Amino acid sequence: MIPEKLENILMQVQKPARYIGGELNSVVKDPKKVSFRFAFCFPDVYEVGMSHLGMKILYALKNAREDIWCERVFAPEADMEQKMRENHILLYGLESFDPIKDFDMIGFTLQYELSFTAILNMLDLAGVPVKAADRHELSPLVVAGGPCACNPEPLVDFFDLFILGEGEEVNLELIDLYQQAKKQGLSKEEFLVQASQIEGIYVPSLYDVQYHEDGTIRSVTPLKGAPAKVKKRIIRDLDKVYYPPYFVVPYTDIVHDRAMVEVMRGCIRGCRFCQAGFIYRPLREKEVDTLCRNGRDLCDSTGYDEISLSSLSTSDHSKVDALLTDMVHWTDERKINLSLPSLRVDNFSQELLETISKVRKSGLTFAPEAGTQRMRDVINKNVNEQEIFDTCRTAFEGGFAAVKLYFMMGLPTETLEDVEGIVDLAQRIVDFYYSLPTRKKGVGVTVTVSCACFVPKPFTPFQFEPQDTWEMLREKQKHMLSCLRSKKIRLNWHDADTSFLEAVLARGDRRLSPVIYRAWRKGCNLDSWDTHFHMDWWLEAMKECGVDPAFYANRRRSFDEILPWDHLDFGVSKEFLVRENKKAHENRTTPNCRQQCSGCGANQLVGGRCFE
Repeated sequence: MIPEKLENILMQVQKPARYIGGELNSVVKDPKKVSFRFAFCFPDVYEVGMSHLGMKILYALKNAREDIWCERVFAPEADMEQKMRENHILLYGLESFDPIKDFDMIGFTLQYELSFTAILNMLDLAGVPVKAADRHELSPLVVAGGPCACNPEPLVDFFDLFILGEGEEVNLELIDLYQQAKKQGLSKEEFLVQASQIEGIYVPSLYDVQYHEDGTIRSVTPLKGAPAKVKKRIIRDLDKVYYPPYFVVPYTDIVHDRAMVEVMRGCIRGCRFCQAGFIYRPLREKEVDTLCRNGRDLCDSTGYDEISLSSLSTSDHSKVDALLTDMVHWTDERKINLSLPSLRVDNFSQELLETISKVRKSGLTFAPEAGTQRMRDVINKNVNEQEIFDTCRTAFEGGFAAVKLYFMMGLPTETLEDVEGIVDLAQRIVDFYYSLPTRKKGVGVTVTVSCACFVPKPFTPFQFEPQDTWEMLREKQKHMLSCLRSKKIRLNWHDADTSFLEAVLARGDRRLSPVIYRAWRKGCNLDSWDTHFHMDWWLEAMKECGVDPAFYANRRRSFDEILPWDHLDFGVSKEFLVRENKKAHENRTTPNCRQQCSGCGANQLVGGRCFE
């Protein structure tokens, strides 16, 4: 039942379905029959958060336990936030409408650096002190996990602990320890010391960080028995790990409104800019039977008529042909659309095209990432021009006339000639289409180029690299646009301002916590949305805190510098990242993991060799 005070404001805001809960498969329990309540917070609007697979998995996992009630919480849009504050409505769980300040644990998933101020805003809207030092009791404990937790240092002022790596096992272990501590009457500090002994749990208050005069880190010292290095958690066998048999089905449109099946975790490729490709190592696959069972369960429980195969590179599954054959067989029978992610250029075959043609009639998406072969070797893309054009031939002769290409701008060692290469490659693909005698007559080609700004990220070989300055990125964007000659090519690029702030926060240290707090106090919130983003407020906050953003974004790190995340272990050794960085500057590539082990160190996480 929606509380009257909340019901009175719903018709005064846009998309009230975001805020009312009650969707199919949402889990409602009797609060008197559970001993632990968890608020799963996604620091973005409902449509984005409800599309996230990790949240769906952990929501169902926690609620599968009778003693745990996990509820969903999303960031309200500005109109709803205003009404909530005017009417003294605290941020609540969608399942119960109870204020989350009364829950045992409040957990955030850290998916994107530009969501950091939304976290503070949600805590404040919930009536929970924003800073961890101002929360003295065990309850509510404020925790976080997700990919941005691989460098949580900019957020240490606000969280009690961070969960590193994959959450299915460690979340339940943490909850069990919390319930035990609550029964024993332990203080928050006593609990945190115990929690730091769980593999995958990082308690930042148990580490003392000292700095050199030049601003670099001098030392990171663990306290009270905390481990010198905190190792991420990993699920070894994906066929045995919990996967939800249901998703909550929203009343309103969301970004990815479909069933999703997780095909595998990790990636064999080793693209040197890609954080996900390293922090999710090593590659682990699900068997075809498991994937088909997961898909059928979700379609049965949700009524979805579309299912997506989700991973970093689905076409690298060792049994991708058998997977697609089996999937197409039963989805075809039930008139369910099968959606495939971005495809690899170097393993795109006629057989794969024929399968895709049965389920997708629009364009195809590929990611060359760079416009010249030299740059593709620098980033270890391991794709050559012949493979790109062979792929285009296969697609065009198969009846496709639209191709979307993803590129990056501002990559290490990039020149204006490399930027020209992006448009040149797109133009040659257009010309190649019209040169084919087998093309459909009267059908024009469309090549869409989407160009992101490179952001150096922790735990990648490019974590040592400077990001291009604003001026450099804008000059390159203008140059790329000036090279465009054909109306058959559509050119899109990302905003340099948001990429710059992302770079600052991605490689930041503890001294950025006051900056984030001050930016939020100035009004920053939901920064990933153009309608909310205010770069001037961020720059003011940095200046007032005495922080030079170029120190974090535009400075090259030496290989022996202590980085803010060096005391966290995500399986990939720093020595390997240094080797890969050096090879990048020599334009040398590294074979993928199935071809040859590169000694990254991730095999330690699975107790031996990643591949036989």
